[in-house]
Amino acid sequence: MIFSSKVAICLVGATTFATTSAANSSFNMKPFKISLTNQVARMKALVTNTHLPAQPLYPNAGFEKGIELDFLRELQSEWMTGFDWESQEAELNQFDHYTAEIEGQTVHFIHEISTEPDAIPLILLHGWPGSFQEFAPVIKPLTQPWTNPSGKSISYNVVVPSLPGFVFSSAPPANWTIDDTARIFNTLMTDVLGYSTYTLHGTDWGSAVGYSLYSFYSLTVRAAHFVFLPFLPPSGQELASNNITLPAQQNVTEQRYINFSTSGMGYFKEQTNKPNDIGLALHDNPVGQLAWMGSHWKTSSDPRAGTLPSVLNNTAILTSVSLYYLTRSFLSSVWIYAENPNGFNTNFSKASTDAPMLFSQFEYNIVFWPEEWVAQVGNLVSYKFHDFGGHFAGLDNPPALIEDIREMGLYFI
Repeated sequence: MIFSSKVAICLVGATTFATTSAANSSFNMKPFKISLTNQVARMKALVTNTHLPAQPLYPNAGFEKGIELDFLRELQSEWMTGFDWESQEAELNQFDHYTAEIEGQTVHFIHEISTEPDAIPLILLHGWPGSFQEFAPVIKPLTQPWTNPSGKSISYNVVVPSLPGFVFSSAPPANWTIDDTARIFNTLMTDVLGYSTYTLHGTDWGSAVGYSLYSFYSLTVRAAHFVFLPFLPPSGQELASNNITLPAQQNVTEQRYINFSTSGMGYFKEQTNKPNDIGLALHDNPVGQLAWMGSHWKTSSDPRAGTLPSVLNNTAILTSVSLYYLTRSFLSSVWIYAENPNGFNTNFSKASTDAPMLFSQFEYNIVFWPEEWVAQVGNLVSYKFHDFGGHFAGLDNPPALIEDIREMGLYFI
């Protein structure tokens, strides 16, 4: 059963959704609209007045040493002249946004309802430097009915919250962990929105939150899909000692992880150990935020990003960075690393749940997990490999992510 017996069907604006009669009052749930245009002129003035070097200091350094000057100048120029925040804001406002107060925290979320009466509740969980925006291409399609070859119809009621401290969600108190986020997101799904059971998808830090939900809320989370895990991948020695031979198609992904673990972890260490240094340094520096986060967007994505099926182009990157800058949430977002220094574990553990778990490996993700490793952490029922896409699957390969999340509905108990 999707809705609990205490649920009533209510109207907020033009949207019908499931909620309890007390939810609006006890959680102060209300519609929300993005309205940041009055801050754009100052942001663009700062972008325009930021003077970058005329030439690279070391032209042959490459992206492994950080964002390349030519790419940063390209993004800066487009931000100044070709980027239209108002149109991006209008596109994001096509979704139904809300806020609710949970444990003293303001939680921003999108809640898109399917027209199908048996639609499955689904929560999509983003990471850093993403936001709800990285799921924009998949939200509406997932609400539409899809029929699998055996004739079963699948559709979703899609919930996309902003992690605490990200964009429109308030910064959490000190010592706030991913388990705390999981707890309030379970409250969001069950007590605020009235879903007795639901499914989830997680990536990056969202996979850590999602795995906490999957592990500790087994009565409500009844299926989960991941493209990332809160466990470090096996080393080559571990693969050999477990007699695991990777399929040839995963050679690229394995090498991507080797490169990331040896030269791509600088941002991770900085944000874990000195979040205030980078957070305050870039707080009012949009081009600085663009360099810091744009590097991650570029190097973590498929090299073919921006060509179909990918929609991860310069505009998507600029929209993401604009959301961080205009909401003044860069500082609070990086603190998720410092508050969760062991958020990605070296020791694998199996979740205490029988809920089905599905996993998708995208070839150009920055981390890889063999099927044998994924099977250690949950009730794995499906493992898929995609030869297009990277870390931000919702933008880098939306059709594949939509397909895999729809498949999760076949296992929903």
